[in-house]
Amino acid sequence: MTDLLSKGRSAGVLLHPTSLPGNWESGVLDGEARRFADLLADSGFSLWQMLPVGPVGGSLSPYQMTSAFAGNARLINPAELKAAGWLPGAAATGGGDWPQRAAFLREAWEGFRRSASHAERNAFTAWWQTQRSWLLPYALFRVAREKYGQNGWWTWPEGIRHRVPAAISGLMKDADARIREVAFEQWIFDRQWAAFRQYAAARGVQLMGDLPIYVDLDSADVWWHRTLFRVDEEGRPEAVAGVPPDYFSAEGQVWGNPLYAWERMEADGFRWWRDRVDCQLRRFDCLRIDHFRGLQAYWEVPVGASSAREGRWREAPGAALLRALGAGSEGRHFVAEDLGTITPEVHQLRRQHRLPGMLVMQFAFDGSADNPYLPDNQIEEAVVYTGTHDNDTLLGWYASLGEETRRYIDEVLHCGPGDMPGALVDAVYASPARLAMLPFQDLLGLGPEARMNTPGTTQGNWTWRFDWSQVPAGFAARWRALAAVSGRLRPGSGEASVQSQVMGSLVCP
Repeated sequence: MTDLLSKGRSAGVLLHPTSLPGNWESGVLDGEARRFADLLADSGFSLWQMLPVGPVGGSLSPYQMTSAFAGNARLINPAELKAAGWLPGAAATGGGDWPQRAAFLREAWEGFRRSASHAERNAFTAWWQTQRSWLLPYALFRVAREKYGQNGWWTWPEGIRHRVPAAISGLMKDADARIREVAFEQWIFDRQWAAFRQYAAARGVQLMGDLPIYVDLDSADVWWHRTLFRVDEEGRPEAVAGVPPDYFSAEGQVWGNPLYAWERMEADGFRWWRDRVDCQLRRFDCLRIDHFRGLQAYWEVPVGASSAREGRWREAPGAALLRALGAGSEGRHFVAEDLGTITPEVHQLRRQHRLPGMLVMQFAFDGSADNPYLPDNQIEEAVVYTGTHDNDTLLGWYASLGEETRRYIDEVLHCGPGDMPGALVDAVYASPARLAMLPFQDLLGLGPEARMNTPGTTQGNWTWRFDWSQVPAGFAARWRALAAVSGRLRPGSGEASVQSQVMGSLVCP
């Protein structure tokens, strides 16, 4: 068995690929992604952590996806479609919004149909057949949404809503070309992702993905696998997911996702979960399980509740699920996002399956001597962060604190106000935790304008991007030196030889 944190210390960077620079309205899998992988390797980083990479809706939240399996077509690089000969003339030269890129994908599909080689057609057909179990439901979901005004699946005609075989057959027949076009889009995503991952691995940079615990009500998964979710025949949730009051919200949060019908999932050996994780582990070397505590007990909020305070805890079969997923075994590496209201039962579940948890430094300074995030209390079998995608940047966070808390932080870190964010970043590198993970914003020393997400809000999130002009001269040398001093620089870091070592380094003994 290969343990995730057993082969020494390392460091990584948290950056969603949509935050990469470029001419498009969000980052794509192009030369900028490869350049960033180069920067990580040169800086002594072994891991690139991302948010979920599934298809998003109008909110752009990567945690509100229309499929737990499909890839986000917004990450596709149109220039590669042109290079393949499937896009004409001056198309895909850069610049423009998502509708323009979506149009390029449609043009590329037509170009593929006209001019693809025999080998390319066979490759597409073979891939389509191997992915059909999730791809056909997703393509049908896309087609139906387009046909019925982009409305939720519970508003569709009864035959489609209930997946009556005759109605589904009719939809497939009427929309065969569009179904294949959606499949082509996903094939392109898969090809580009595989090439990008191979490039990163050759530089010794492994990829960490993010597995949201819940899926959207308006998703292909809930529509196609309705009996696995707690929704009625009309698609109405019986109760919804959320969290009780916590660091981010005094009222808690009502997420609104449908809850799982755990008994039915367990009855078929958690097949949907196994297929979902298998799909993601074809893209990533390890996965962070978002809201891990919900696998032990989840917060059930009544539909229509005015506040998450009205919810209650319900037990979940996390141990059985993690066994079914092969957690901690060879090639099945997970990090438990064990933040929030954590009980001894949650810690026991994590330890039972040998999963490292998370330590977030921004949560360390509440004045409690036994706070597990304080530097003196941190443990080896963990991943330590300055903050997550839900936190403000270090500079923004520090500026928002009261004077007394700042003095306490300065005392704990043996620093002064002018030493932030560097002092806290140094503390993360010095942590006993085997893996140190830092949001790229904190490495650049950026303020609250670079925050990725503010929980409980719906505006201004998920759109931050960096610019190469923000990366100072000597960036790589500085961070590589700190990795070396703190014992986080892997032998051969930045070379292909390291790729076989990195992901054997993240699981508790």
